[in-house]
Amino acid sequence: MGDLFQRCRDYTITDDARAMGLYPYFLPISDNDGPEVVIDGQRRLMLGSNNYLGLSTHPHVRQGAIDALEKYGTSCSGSRFLNGTLVLHEELEGRLAAFLRKPAASVISTGYQTNLATLGGLLQRDDVAVMDKQNHASLYEGVMISRCRIKRYEHLDTAECDAVLGAINPAKNAAIITDGVFSMEGDLAPLPELVALKEKHGARLFVDDAHGLGTMGANGRGTCEHYGVEDQVDVVMGTFSKSFASLGGVVAGPREVIEFIKHHGRSLIYSASMAPANVGAALAALDLIEGDPEPRQRLHANVKRMRDGLIQLGFKVGETETPVLPIYIGEEMRMLPFWKMLFDEGVYTNAVIPPAVAPEDTLIRTSFMASHTPEMIDRALSIFERVGKLAQLI
Repeated sequence: MGDLFQRCRDYTITDDARAMGLYPYFLPISDNDGPEVVIDGQRRLMLGSNNYLGLSTHPHVRQGAIDALEKYGTSCSGSRFLNGTLVLHEELEGRLAAFLRKPAASVISTGYQTNLATLGGLLQRDDVAVMDKQNHASLYEGVMISRCRIKRYEHLDTAECDAVLGAINPAKNAAIITDGVFSMEGDLAPLPELVALKEKHGARLFVDDAHGLGTMGANGRGTCEHYGVEDQVDVVMGTFSKSFASLGGVVAGPREVIEFIKHHGRSLIYSASMAPANVGAALAALDLIEGDPEPRQRLHANVKRMRDGLIQLGFKVGETETPVLPIYIGEEMRMLPFWKMLFDEGVYTNAVIPPAVAPEDTLIRTSFMASHTPEMIDRALSIFERVGKLAQLI
């Protein structure tokens, strides 16, 4: 027989990148106060976190986690299906259903597992999933484990989505599945057009709003609220690892749909439930999201300040109003040295390479927090200007 591990020995790209000093992943953070972190003993501006509202260090969120930990301990030691459901889980589900304006909700151990449970549990072999090509990996894995048919359309191309839906046998069940805010490019799904296609073809519409919940919409209810289509989107999924400053996920929709997912979603049934501290933190973050729009306003002001500054400097950047701001470089071997120079100058960003994006769309992904100060944004722009000129990008 061949040796299964031979492919591991042949995989040298990460060691090669480390040898060149250009490896941008798995960097250990020794101190984290939100907008700044310490890596390798150096304090750096954090422009690569999904802690959009800056709540991971907020006293109310910390206290929510502490209170739950002290009352319920460190773990539920079992799945939601058996012994792992706390009163706290059901409180969070009820509040999220009301927040998202859906009849019911279920919380699941991670956002990734939420999509596996939702799509893997609900879709079946004869169903058809109609997917944006840039959807998150968890959405693709969810439909793949369902073994349903998968049809893809070009990113944000509603005309192609219409054509794909029109070619499906009308006797089949079809679901349009999309991110709300796309995690790498930061662009928004065209939800009003997708709602119209859903109604035209009799499909269902699923929106994974991991990056939209807490950041988009007047009340932070996400991309569906931003577009005014909350009542027309059938099912919303989300995560607590971003604006909610915790760990876990939620799916919200019709009561009978949530009940079905709870009894058929394998990643829910066979995984330990959210730890008490995570539930307590998410509940406390929801208090703040519902009660105070000011952090969301500061977040968008920071993004605008940075975007306007980068455009003025001559960088090619994403143009949507989400907290994810990509800087397009286009060539991996130009992008990685640029990332490293930014890092050495004290700015942490995310290097994004294929397959997360197309080869010609290699980019630096930046993301912002409400807790970044205007002075921090200006300091980042000064570093981007200096490094961009050295890298001959501007």
